[in-house]
Amino acid sequence: MNDKDSTQTGARGAIAPLNKGLGFLDRALEPNGIAQLDWNLLREDLSLPTAVLYEDRLLHNLNWMRQFISAYGVRLAPHGKTTMAPRLFELQLQAGAWGITLATAHQTQVAYAHGVRRVLMANQLIGKENMAIVARLLRDPDFEFYCLVDSAAQIEQLGRYYSKLDQRLRVLIELGVAGGRAGVRDELQLQSVLASLSRWSESIALSGVEMYEGVLDDESSIRAFLQHAVAVTRKLAAENRFQRAPILLSGAGSAWYDVVAEVFCAAGFGDAVEIVLRPGCYLTHDVGAYREAQARILEHNPIARQMSSGLLPALQVWAYVQSAPEAEKAIVGLGRRDAAFDSGLPVPAQHFRPGDAAPKAAPAHWKVTKLMDQHAYLRIDSEDDIRVGDMIGFDICHPCLTFDKWRTLPVLNADYQVIDIVQTFF
Repeated sequence: MNDKDSTQTGARGAIAPLNKGLGFLDRALEPNGIAQLDWNLLREDLSLPTAVLYEDRLLHNLNWMRQFISAYGVRLAPHGKTTMAPRLFELQLQAGAWGITLATAHQTQVAYAHGVRRVLMANQLIGKENMAIVARLLRDPDFEFYCLVDSAAQIEQLGRYYSKLDQRLRVLIELGVAGGRAGVRDELQLQSVLASLSRWSESIALSGVEMYEGVLDDESSIRAFLQHAVAVTRKLAAENRFQRAPILLSGAGSAWYDVVAEVFCAAGFGDAVEIVLRPGCYLTHDVGAYREAQARILEHNPIARQMSSGLLPALQVWAYVQSAPEAEKAIVGLGRRDAAFDSGLPVPAQHFRPGDAAPKAAPAHWKVTKLMDQHAYLRIDSEDDIRVGDMIGFDICHPCLTFDKWRTLPVLNADYQVIDIVQTFF
């Protein structure tokens, strides 16, 4: 069901809609629903390679983050660029998410078309057509949109455009650090931004402060950056700069959301500030950088330590062994077109031989050593029982750059039965 073979879904049946309510468990099947087709991964009903989602793990991660966020009393706007899957957006919103974070006007338009009515675009809005997309969406009075500003030049462009349309755009000041990406670096830049916002206050409404701590690597620097965001928010609030009550204060990617929650909540803003965190990868998690981050969180964060378990990898890519040309090498039909490779190669997790009762855990010494466009080099031992036609399920090391390689992802239950399909819209 890869984007390279988009005919499969159409040939095999209609896509079943996601009913209201958390998860997929109690959904009433439509006449042509995907579950009625009785596909099962282990019966080889799916063309491999294919990325799959595990329902039980999705629900576990969804509820884990909901408990974590609730314990801190903050809001969650998960970053939708991770999945660009409206059904997963719906799942997150039904679980209490404040809104969906996105990165571009196009992504915002996709989310709106699928029912999302509150978007934090954690990026600068630049360019005529991008501004036009947002302007069209803002004609809906029920649509709430925020974007970032960090320069007088950008604000001037936004102000001129939206003033002509008699619309008002809500913005957050983005703070940045030296060597990072966008964001106000110093007091001089901040004052320039504030002056421009004052000139365009009829069409640009300052609603809060935003930062992204993931551009930094060590916790001490991250805490200092967060304290800076708190100080700027406090200063601008004292100067009555904000045109939203409560003031928005937003940060947090998928690695340091615990530290962001801790520092922002310790500031003691109370009801005057609405804290919005934006992790996106928690829903499917991974076995790379985010697993390492989760281990740190479980060890050091008092809230996480009290919870029953951590996040679980809910996304895998399955593929066939297609050749065993050498004693210690197998070639698997999985490549860079199927799974992320930017922050770690796929990790063999499950091994299944068609006809067996169930998959087994892949041997710990199996390792992908090289990834080509459609092939993975799998290092094995000469005595390993591995054959052409065996199926291997791989955990992945970056959800964002795995989701964007697929247009449809089957959702499996605990018996590897396909119970639904999630579509992506990149």
